[in-house]
Amino acid sequence: MRISVDGLLVYFPYEYIYPEQYAYMLELKRTFDAKGHCLLEMPSGTGKTTTLLSLTVAYILENPHVVRKLIYCSRTVPEIEKVIAELKHLMNYYEKQTGSMPNITGLVLSSRKNMCIHPEVSREREGKIVDARCYGMTASYVRERAAHDESAPVCQYYEGFQAEGKESMLPAGVYSIDDLKEFGRERNWCPYFLSRFAINQAHVVVYSYYYLLDPKVAEVVSKELTRESVVVCDEAHNIDNVCVDSMSVKINKRLIERSTTGIHNLEQKISELKEDDKRRLNDEYTRLVQGLKDASFSRETDMVVANPVLPNEILREVVPGNIRNADHFLSFLKRFIEYIKSRLRVQHVVQESPAGFLRDIQRQVCIERKPLRFCADRLQSLLRTLEITDLSEYGPLSVITSFATLVSTYTKGFTIIIEPFDDKTPTVSNPILHFSCLDSSIAMKPIFQRFQSVVITSGTLSPMDMYPKILDFEPVVMSSFTMTLARPCLLPMIVARGNDQVAISSRFETREDTAVTRNYGQLLVETAKTVPDGIVCFFTSY
Repeated sequence: MRISVDGLLVYFPYEYIYPEQYAYMLELKRTFDAKGHCLLEMPSGTGKTTTLLSLTVAYILENPHVVRKLIYCSRTVPEIEKVIAELKHLMNYYEKQTGSMPNITGLVLSSRKNMCIHPEVSREREGKIVDARCYGMTASYVRERAAHDESAPVCQYYEGFQAEGKESMLPAGVYSIDDLKEFGRERNWCPYFLSRFAINQAHVVVYSYYYLLDPKVAEVVSKELTRESVVVCDEAHNIDNVCVDSMSVKINKRLIERSTTGIHNLEQKISELKEDDKRRLNDEYTRLVQGLKDASFSRETDMVVANPVLPNEILREVVPGNIRNADHFLSFLKRFIEYIKSRLRVQHVVQESPAGFLRDIQRQVCIERKPLRFCADRLQSLLRTLEITDLSEYGPLSVITSFATLVSTYTKGFTIIIEPFDDKTPTVSNPILHFSCLDSSIAMKPIFQRFQSVVITSGTLSPMDMYPKILDFEPVVMSSFTMTLARPCLLPMIVARGNDQVAISSRFETREDTAVTRNYGQLLVETAKTVPDGIVCFFTSY
């Protein structure tokens, strides 16, 4: 059906529209017109996704100079695929009503594991292994080596995309993960890098929260997205937890042991490089003396999403002299790891602020705050200089350097908790250091500043006035919609015992109890005898 929403012609791909769907569209349009952010709550099952897509696509087609792109963030791959299916249905309805398909490109961006079509790499089950093997075939120095050495492994799909894909536009249409993989096989292009390249031209991009919220991923994937975009955070009732998780770090003894192994491997590679090609290390040192000006310039011109791990203020500084040299940097990391080891020798729970941690580390092992702030970036620079293709073995060391950068960058909004035992094994000594983010607005702040409109929506956002406080933003619209029912057909009822007075519960521990199963069955049968219409029955999983 075609409806007018405050003067905007919207194509809605169903015969009927609920009153709450129309009201939802009105509030969305008010938000887009005001170029602000909003908080909208509408119950699950009321067609929230279709409503949102219909209004936003119509707005993009009518006002391309105001809103150029919809960035739809969801949690899981099935939810992402559902959004793409709804968008396809909407585009087909446009074609049916107008006689032509609108010039809209929509696509999914997912992990390499979900999008890889390489016959060998795609067989791997773990995402980290897929990432490492992909990097081992697509890194610039690997491809340079392959130009002279035919035995060097390269990905034919990535090479095909580099040769032809960047010179052509993705045809208009809506592409799911399977569609992109099929398109990649036909053209001999890598679907993952095709999707990463095409999100800049696409009108609708659907991907996971972490592609925007996790600073390490956002810096790579989302840095060139235009400001004239609408960001939708669907199922956002736990978005504060996602923000906190993306900025938190957990360190245990096993991770420290693997980090130490990674440092030993790096020392061996540096000594080998000194014998073979010392010039590469000298070039890296010179580059670090000049500082991170290139990255700073890129941030100013491209307006990339700010990376909370490496704020703009740090980019104006030069890498400290005591970690420019590769050997000195590894010695620095050894001291830092030894200090963390000593802090894990606890018999009771210890809580400490980042400022207290920094004071203690300077007093104990003479490590200052400034070089810690550059640890994450310095490690990445060293791995590139050594031309390491298998990054999976250096993942634990990357966690350590991220912790060093975070703890030295943020003095507020974080806390350090050291526990002597793991929750799963409270009697076995297994100390864990938690660097926990307490302020979810730290991860959301760059998104609210960067994009024109951010829509926080879910079936449950209660209490609504809490979200602007914990995410630190001022919504121009904040509304909650109720489900329209033809008659009163909801009767909340709590049943604690069955006919035989046995306590019944849907807890996991009692799911095998035959008495509980029998009582639930009898309850359903008796209810079905009384209710005149159909019954929808579901058991909560948490």
